[in-house]
Amino acid sequence: MTATTTEGHNSVGSASREAFKRAQRVFVDGTTRVTIERDPIPRYMDKGEGAYLVDIDGRRFLDLNGNFTTLIHGHRFAPVIEAVTRQLQSGTCFANPTLAEIGLAELICDRVPGVETIRFVNTGSEAVMFAIKAARAFTGRSAIAKIEGAYHGAYDWVEVSQASTPDNWGPADAPAAVPYYRGMPASVLNEVVPLRFNDVAGAERQIEAHAADLAAIVLDPMPSRAGLIAPTPEFVAAIQRVARKHGVLIIADEVLSFRQGYEGASARHGLAPDLFTFGKIIGGGLPIGAIAGNREVMGVFDASQGRPLLPQGGTFSANPLSMVAGLASMTALDRAAFAHLESLGDRLRTQLTAAIARNRAPFSISGAASLFRVHPKADLPKDFREATPTAAQAHVMKELSRTFAENGIILPNGAAACLSTPMTTADTDRVASVFDDFLATRSDLIESLAA
Repeated sequence: MTATTTEGHNSVGSASREAFKRAQRVFVDGTTRVTIERDPIPRYMDKGEGAYLVDIDGRRFLDLNGNFTTLIHGHRFAPVIEAVTRQLQSGTCFANPTLAEIGLAELICDRVPGVETIRFVNTGSEAVMFAIKAARAFTGRSAIAKIEGAYHGAYDWVEVSQASTPDNWGPADAPAAVPYYRGMPASVLNEVVPLRFNDVAGAERQIEAHAADLAAIVLDPMPSRAGLIAPTPEFVAAIQRVARKHGVLIIADEVLSFRQGYEGASARHGLAPDLFTFGKIIGGGLPIGAIAGNREVMGVFDASQGRPLLPQGGTFSANPLSMVAGLASMTALDRAAFAHLESLGDRLRTQLTAAIARNRAPFSISGAASLFRVHPKADLPKDFREATPTAAQAHVMKELSRTFAENGIILPNGAAACLSTPMTTADTDRVASVFDDFLATRSDLIESLAA
């Protein structure tokens, strides 16, 4: 039952505090996901209602996180609830295929240019892992190139240089391969070539130098944790030109960025990849991942004539609950839905930018479609290194997220924020108003950015 309280949003509620005490007895740091934000402890949620969340203390928040951009229709989206409820009456998982997986596959293949065939897995991480394995199986090479600071899930090779810092990221023209965790094998570091986003000359030079060993270039068209910065047309063209020259496959990681348009992010930014990875929104709020691409490369999975070049299974891959939820969600994501999100996103980014100008504050806004990110920097960053905050900037962003929470809005700290289809202009106006008030009333804090 939801707890009721008269507490405001200025602190974590008492019910959440009690829950965290329980959690600390069974989780090493009190949570089971490192991505959970805490201030100073997590807020525990009771339920979702459209664009809003209600915590176990009964407080309501506008949700700009959407479970890390997954819930493009918000919470408790009726078509998904209805589809999953019906499927529950028939069964949760089978060792056999179902019609629902064909339906979701047809929708994605029909919608996304360059996707001729697809395979479902359970997470975005798993999708990226198998896409890299597919590139290796197709090319016979083992190394990959990836963007410095970009997040591609939990697979050793894509975790390289995911969280590099000024102390270890190396020279600008040849970024270092930086381990993500203690004990990461040196052999992994030797098989990853980090690239700076939007650095045309540097990327071309690094790919040329390592082309004989490269199976693939893994590229999120607009990497969220690396700044949610748009690629320049020149960078996209250079990556494609040098990859094609040397037979290196391009893997577009659209696990997060697929929500940038009806046909996805690659189509939006002029990228024509060999393989795609999908996740998040294609599952309608249930666990999912997918590898997709042209039939020739995807042929490494073909088991019709015996053992394939790359065997791939999974107990819960293409489970019917995720399939029916994804099909219901994606069917509702028609062109009108994307137009609504595009309009809301454009309106909000314009309002946030106007607030920055009005208050002469050293901030900038990045993003596209239903995604946006606030940077405590006067000049919009062009890559991960420029987007990486100083200690003072990180403190300001923490205070900004705290201010939003105090005003009943969940704004991710240091990651992409997102809009959802149930949101209205009143919701985005409220976000802009809170940001404007923060800039107007926290000048003492903001002045620290100039120090």
